Amino acid sequence: MAVGKQSKKSMKSGKKGKKKQVDPFLKKEWYVVRAPSQFSKRTCARTLVTKTIGTKLAVDGLKGRIVKLSLGDLNDDQESAFRKFSLQIQDVQGKNCLTNFAGMDVTRDKLCSLVKKWQTMIEAHVDVRTTDQYTLRFFVVGFTRKHPKQIKRHAYAQAQQIRAIRRIMVDRIQDEFKKWDLRETVARLIPDAVSKEISKECRHIFPLDNVMVRKVKVLKSPKLDVGKLMELHGEGGGSAQGAGAGGVAPGEVVDRPDNYEPPVLTTV
Repeated sequence: MAVGKQSKKSMKSGKKGKKKQVDPFLKKEWYVVRAPSQFSKRTCARTLVTKTIGTKLAVDGLKGRIVKLSLGDLNDDQESAFRKFSLQIQDVQGKNCLTNFAGMDVTRDKLCSLVKKWQTMIEAHVDVRTTDQYTLRFFVVGFTRKHPKQIKRHAYAQAQQIRAIRRIMVDRIQDEFKKWDLRETVARLIPDAVSKEISKECRHIFPLDNVMVRKVKVLKSPKLDVGKLMELHGEGGGSAQGAGAGGVAPGEVVDRPDNYEPPVLTTV
């Protein structure tokens, strides 16, 4: 460096202070996730979101969020813990997030435990439209097993038998769920009684074992109706005689959660 010149570091005046560390959770707030009335445990989870700042609302960050929960936690039944239900937050009332069914799946370890040697895995899928205009795609899986008193080591099914069993799976799923709305469909998915019926109908073709609806996807859904969503959570208006708006009789005391916000009316 030439004599008389100063470095750039020495030319800077003053000391730069350290940036103050702010706890990011000070800008967050907790909301309670409420499951639909088909499940026994209604308050199922809590979720975190950034507080309302200016025109950016906390509610907008919650709507559309999907929560995946085990059926064992939703119904306090650990035998069904391998089944996962997806619930989508569609509306926020105060600190409560009202959810609706958004899909179902089976854990990977459960499926891997069912796949074995000397048997055939048969899969089928079918699209079903419910009475309230939801389009659902069902995925069914089943495994062949040995006949009673069978001597052969394997239990492989022929291609003709596989096609016949797959046809029964598709027809049975369509007949079972096309006549119900989404609420009743979810209620029938929880015990999975249709799997036992499929296994019974396919018995004359080839014995089946571990038949189950392994996955359900929501392909299309109608426009959100807040009134139907409130009824799904058991908070809609009843048909009691003399009831006023919202199914509440005049003069009746109504319990509301803290920071309750009434639903926005689309029509007046």
